[in-house]
Amino acid sequence: MLGTYRLLTRLLQPLAPRVLEARARRGKEDPARLGERLGHAGVARPDGPLVWMHAISVGESLSLLPVIALLRERRPDLGVLVTTGTLTSARMMAQRLPDGVIHQYAPVDTPAAVSGFLDYWRPSLALFVESELWPNLILEARDRGVPLMLASARITAHTAEGWTRRPAAARALFQAFARILPQDEASAGRIRVLGGRDDGRVNLKLVGAPLPFDRKAFDRLSQAIGDRPVVVLASTHDGEEAALVQRLLTLDPLPFLIVVPRHPERSGTIRADMAALALTVAVRSRGEMPGPDTRVYLADTLNEMGLFLRLAEVVVLGGAFGPLIGQGPVGGHNPLEPARLARPTLTGPDMSNWSIAGSMVDAGGLEMLTDLSQLAPRVAALLSDPDQARQIGRQAEQAAASADGGLEVLWQAMAPLLPPAGGRR
Repeated sequence: MLGTYRLLTRLLQPLAPRVLEARARRGKEDPARLGERLGHAGVARPDGPLVWMHAISVGESLSLLPVIALLRERRPDLGVLVTTGTLTSARMMAQRLPDGVIHQYAPVDTPAAVSGFLDYWRPSLALFVESELWPNLILEARDRGVPLMLASARITAHTAEGWTRRPAAARALFQAFARILPQDEASAGRIRVLGGRDDGRVNLKLVGAPLPFDRKAFDRLSQAIGDRPVVVLASTHDGEEAALVQRLLTLDPLPFLIVVPRHPERSGTIRADMAALALTVAVRSRGEMPGPDTRVYLADTLNEMGLFLRLAEVVVLGGAFGPLIGQGPVGGHNPLEPARLARPTLTGPDMSNWSIAGSMVDAGGLEMLTDLSQLAPRVAALLSDPDQARQIGRQAEQAAASADGGLEVLWQAMAPLLPPAGGRR
């Protein structure tokens, strides 16, 4: 199967520029950086050995930040390259990566793009996060002698079932990695069945400090909101904003709502949904500030979640309400972000991407709603009882503090694969 895949991608690679251009016209690619997707570097390579880290999207790429910080602390002689695959993750990395760390878009998985990428960057080590298994990229890097790691590896039952129908291909890909660090026991078992190794537990999404924020922006927004209680709808997806806000409209008075969509490019759709509910909206990307009549503040910007969470009395965490609104599964979003700020948090039943959610519920720091009818009463109860809200927030903070993502386990696995200090590899 891998041989067929590599042959087909070689035959189809002349079409790659047209496909990328079409995606750019639909807003799915950065038209100024399409060359990177075809293996042409957009910036100069630094001298010396280079560690390459790859993550596909926002959550995975943010989970690399503690790894980058640790690597730069313990091996400051190494250059760092981060590749991602989405526009949103690229914009986020532009704001969050430390000075000197390079971001590029990942090459599409054609032989020419992969070869061009590897020829130019010549990585000394490649670290892939979660489940990024692109055959040409992985096998070509292995054939060039690049040590490969798969960290925070997550393989769902559905994905594993697909790979079991191609056991030789799965074995070849998983055995290309010198180290594999699954994020949970279920993924570890599936990876072992598929022929991969198991070098310990690492879940990078459990590692991290409280999200940063801009103090001046906080003061300005806090003054504009005044004494109105604030409910933040965080990382919401298509259909969730309208469904959640409609339920909250039964509250009297209506709290001040900050909607932070997972994908800011959906701003126009969300504005239309709020207009249909006869709600006055201020839009952050337009530079608008809330006024006395503003009911919803649409926070359609990147890298400001720490600001909005700090304004919240209650957080409603999106990406988990799909089963309740007739949408497909998303798997939820990071409950540790509000927890590290001691914010009481409500979410939906679909937190399948977050194994820690169960322990946070058990600790009393997270509540998973099983019906939308529960939302307004629980928000009302938390807003009317600040002592209870603070207690839930403290329990969430304690649960977050006890979460161990295994960063030191990752370092112990990574360190032997790094080039020696002073090397020119």
